Amino acid sequence: MFFKKEEIKNNNFITKICALLIHAAKIDENYTNKEEEIIKKTLTELGVENENISKTIEEAKIIEESSNQILDFTREVKNLPEQDKIKIIEALWSIIYSNEDADIYETNLMRRLAGLLYIDNKTMGDIKEKIKKNSE
Repeated sequence: MFFKKEEIKNNNFITKICALLIHAAKIDENYTNKEEEIIKKTLTELGVENENISKTIEEAKIIEESSNQILDFTREVKNLPEQDKIKIIEALWSIIYSNEDADIYETNLMRRLAGLLYIDNKTMGDIKEKIKKNSE
């Protein structure tokens, strides 16, 4: 668990992070059970209690479907401490590489997120390579 209790209680914050994870999972138009399991694991690591995970995912799906820009999901995330942002980026790359390959839409999303979340290219590349190597 890497968020403070106050942040976990702010369910809207967690739901937007979940919506970002779902967006990454759906961007290749192939939302799989494996991706959903990664999202559930990430929510657990975020400190969401097991009985609230399904509800959080359902709320996040509604937000993700009704939003047309990722800015809605990244606004609060960009102000997090670096190590928390890195955990989220790791989860995003894990989702992308869960089907063993990143397509052009997924890599474009991560490039845009790097800028929006103030993650430098080297850090983003290092995280990508670590996750890619672990998924092989």
